[in-house]
Amino acid sequence: MDESPCAKTWLPLEANPDVMNQFLWGLGLPEDEAECYDVYGFDEELLEMVPKPVLAVLFLYPMTAKTEEERILQDTERKQEATSGVYFMKQTVENACGTIGLLHAVGNVTSEINLREESFLDRFFKSTANMDPLERAVFLEEDREMEAAHSVAAAGGETEASVDVDKHFICYTCVDGQLYELDGAKSGPISHGPSSPSSLLQDAAKVIQQEIAKNPDSINFNVIAISKKSGEP
Repeated sequence: MDESPCAKTWLPLEANPDVMNQFLWGLGLPEDEAECYDVYGFDEELLEMVPKPVLAVLFLYPMTAKTEEERILQDTERKQEATSGVYFMKQTVENACGTIGLLHAVGNVTSEINLREESFLDRFFKSTANMDPLERAVFLEEDREMEAAHSVAAAGGETEASVDVDKHFICYTCVDGQLYELDGAKSGPISHGPSSPSSLLQDAAKVIQQEIAKNPDSINFNVIAISKKSGEP
């Protein structure tokens, strides 16, 4: 999803931890560094089932006229905050929101995980480190290696892939003590207040529950946590 005309359209990435794991591991995130897990609910005992520490949370939600209206309003009213430490990129490829959500997740924790040297992700983040959000979007759009990897991952899901989708991925992560919502369809990162690596999942869950409450008739929501594996107690 994006508010501007898209130069390309990809098949959507399925909200499936197995698919996302194979995708990320193939791009250069070592299997013993991080892994994606389903979040089955927001009760404390269900949140506690998710391996810690959590690096980022992906949220898939149904797009409606109301959510689009809110997005535009939020962009209009959003105060420009000092977010220089946040890795953020715009979305210019239609249906690339799942991949961009994963790039947002990994891009903000590169100091905490060891990407394989000279892997795709290692080269991507080094190449785009000093770019602005739109330049990063164009870089992704022109990257044939990522397009091919995304296509393989999208085809690996359990449901038949179609370019016609009405769902959208966003990422929540903690940077410099703040919980940020990272959505390539918006103009920049949105802060949801104080957070910490230890409370990231619970903090993101509260924001996600508020979003789900706005669309009580829908069941088309998925939440996936990306957790660090090495260094676990």
